[in-house]
Amino acid sequence: MANSLTSFPSFGISEIYASYNSLTGYEKEESFSKRKQAELSGLETLGDAHSFCSEYGFYQENNPPGKTVNFATDIEPPFPVLAPSPQPIYSRGILSDFKFDPTFQSTNQSLPEIKEEEQSFFPLSSLELQTNFGSGVEKLKGEICSDYEVNYAGGKKLSTEEIMRVAGERFIQLSTQRVDNSSLLLIHPYGYAFSGLSFEETQDVELGQLLLAAAEKVGHQQFDSASRLLTHCEWLSAATGNPVQRVVSYFAGALRERIDRETGRFVSWKMEANENYHMSGSGTRVSSNLVLLKFHQELPFSQVMLFPGIQAILENIEQETKIHLIDLQIRSGVEWAVLMQALTERVSRPIENLKITTVGTKDREKMEETGKRLTNFAKSLNLPFSFEVVLLSDMKDLTKEHFHTEDGEAVVIYSRTILRSMISRPNSLENFMRVIRKLNPAIMVVIEVEANHNSPSFFNRFIEALFFYSALFDCLEEFGNRDDQHRFVLEGKFFGDGIHNIVAAEGEERVNRNVKMSVWRAFFARFGMVGIELSESTLYQANLIVKQFACGSSCTLENDGKCLIVGWKGTPIHSLSTWKFL
Repeated sequence: MANSLTSFPSFGISEIYASYNSLTGYEKEESFSKRKQAELSGLETLGDAHSFCSEYGFYQENNPPGKTVNFATDIEPPFPVLAPSPQPIYSRGILSDFKFDPTFQSTNQSLPEIKEEEQSFFPLSSLELQTNFGSGVEKLKGEICSDYEVNYAGGKKLSTEEIMRVAGERFIQLSTQRVDNSSLLLIHPYGYAFSGLSFEETQDVELGQLLLAAAEKVGHQQFDSASRLLTHCEWLSAATGNPVQRVVSYFAGALRERIDRETGRFVSWKMEANENYHMSGSGTRVSSNLVLLKFHQELPFSQVMLFPGIQAILENIEQETKIHLIDLQIRSGVEWAVLMQALTERVSRPIENLKITTVGTKDREKMEETGKRLTNFAKSLNLPFSFEVVLLSDMKDLTKEHFHTEDGEAVVIYSRTILRSMISRPNSLENFMRVIRKLNPAIMVVIEVEANHNSPSFFNRFIEALFFYSALFDCLEEFGNRDDQHRFVLEGKFFGDGIHNIVAAEGEERVNRNVKMSVWRAFFARFGMVGIELSESTLYQANLIVKQFACGSSCTLENDGKCLIVGWKGTPIHSLSTWKFL
């Protein structure tokens, strides 16, 4: 009997890709919203999590598109400032004393022969493409291809995500026609519209096609064919190559892991969970803290979330003198060093006490070390300060009594990429929401990954993850040389783990379940939470930070309702939003 975890509806990656690629931005999630839920019923056994996620939108098959404003092009100057610009809280110097806690070689084998049945990229399920999505494919051929032709003619180098989209376009074309007996790797994949591609881009697109073909074979449990295609991917890619080769290397590894899981041969590939990671062949060890510090300093994502979030907190507690800040799973505490400095500069209403309570399910020692650093920093500023740790085995055990709140305290909740970790444990998430509602915070700051990695469909998740991580690997070209050891650790430990979990795991083991802001917005509304408009000063901080980076022109800022979306070359990466209870 077929395993319910690996039973898929009768559509393939090419069909999904056609729908996604014919849309833009936040419209992508609508493409399969009209499919019957019955088609997905056998995909995954999640028990209560399944019904919970379906009811509150966490599977995100039908998210309405939100209105977006591209600050880089729609508004000049980037943020209208009606009042005098605030003093920037942005400061590199204050960050230097804090540690940051968040998370390959090609083979020398001869390239094996591709069998005839694998040349066509033509699983039977793709026959539905012409019937059900024919107009979408024609739209791709007519509009997307012509857009690329203009870009190529202008000498624009394609981003890693754009390479994958071109690969998907060609994959669709090959899925809707028979391919003759010529080798797949020798087919020139571009008609007139793609003649401007460079030789390297041509190779990269062909490599992306192979990966998509292998993924579709895996999805249909054609493991022998998939394995042979993955061997090609592995032979042509490398974790030390260009961004496309690196992306394919990790996704090919994740597909192999999925095959091994479903055939009972799985052996964990993950690195040891310690602070230092030995890079094969280099003879050196690289600290994950140093990796994240370098990432924080050289790319804008972390800081463009950090400083606007602090600005929003300051604006919502400007009349308060007793502040109780609750940080879910505190990391380095760098945010609160910046907040402390800003509070000490407030003359009109001096702070009587700043209390920070951190809540976590592991690493008490690290949390206490962070508390000591913050305590010492507060002393240097003569700021009244206290720090507490709440350690739990599970968030479902959290109660209001864990927080020693006092009369007159303004409560602030800070959640940085933590809520997503509870989506697979709906009882924990619901309990957390009930508890913080009782605390009635003046403001709750939520930073999350802006991506849809929680579809019950393997195909949907694979495509979404491929585009998302392609953008991340693309940005790391700005991060350091291709042989930079810090980059290897970042890609291997943090990005690689995420790719493997999204692509290979199912059920409770699949904990990387990012969803987009439209889903969180609907979920928060159930508990009586409403979004707080980000002020012009807050948006000014975001724009100010982006301008400090050499790669800032590639970092995009968009407004989705009352939420700030930070992206890379138009691909959403993170969201920042602020909330309160009615």
